[in-house]
Amino acid sequence: MKSWIVLLAVVVSTAGTQSQDACTQGYPGIPGNPGHNGIPGRDGRDGTKGDKGDTGTKGELGLQGQKGLKGDIGPIGPKGTKGEIGHPGRVGFPGPIGALPRSAFSVGLTANTKFPPPNRPIKFDKVLYNSLNDFSSATGKFTCKHSGVYYFTYHITVYSRNVRVTLVKNGIKMLHTVDRYQSGEDQASGAAILELQGGDEVWLQAHQGEAFNGLYADGDDDTTFSGFLLFHPTTLK
Repeated sequence: MKSWIVLLAVVVSTAGTQSQDACTQGYPGIPGNPGHNGIPGRDGRDGTKGDKGDTGTKGELGLQGQKGLKGDIGPIGPKGTKGEIGHPGRVGFPGPIGALPRSAFSVGLTANTKFPPPNRPIKFDKVLYNSLNDFSSATGKFTCKHSGVYYFTYHITVYSRNVRVTLVKNGIKMLHTVDRYQSGEDQASGAAILELQGGDEVWLQAHQGEAFNGLYADGDDDTTFSGFLLFHPTTLK
């Protein structure tokens, strides 16, 4: 009812106003009721970046993460400075025994060298064993290559004349053997153990002229001279 009264008053007021526009303007009417809210407008433009906020408080320590994958090998670093000399190490275990030195020979006379010249090395020309070249048929001498203790022996067929032989070391007579010829064929022998140093020489020679050089050899009879190393000084430890 009130709405109609207000509307009527507005109409009357409007009509009166229209009739009086030529003369004077009427008083403003009573304000109407507020209208309904309009439709929301579009979003405005983005504002400028705000100032950096204050640092927040440190949070609690989180749980340990899983172990990562192994990385690639890095480049080799520069060479470091030389360190100090370390302490001497412990003495190691004894090593295996090395190869032992060897020395041996065995030679004899032939029909061409029987009754050798006296007072000089007998040049035995029949080689039974001389693979190590310790004996020289050219000089008739054994030359020591390895210091040690050696065994020398000789076996003589005596025929036609007496025999007197001497085992010589470096020009010093070490052993004498004598056999006086009677008839047929005799046998004589001798042996000695000598300690030698490298370079020492040992040989056999007839002694006291051709009357005592009855060392004989043929197709059935032999006169021999042999020697070999018994042991090397290192084996005595």
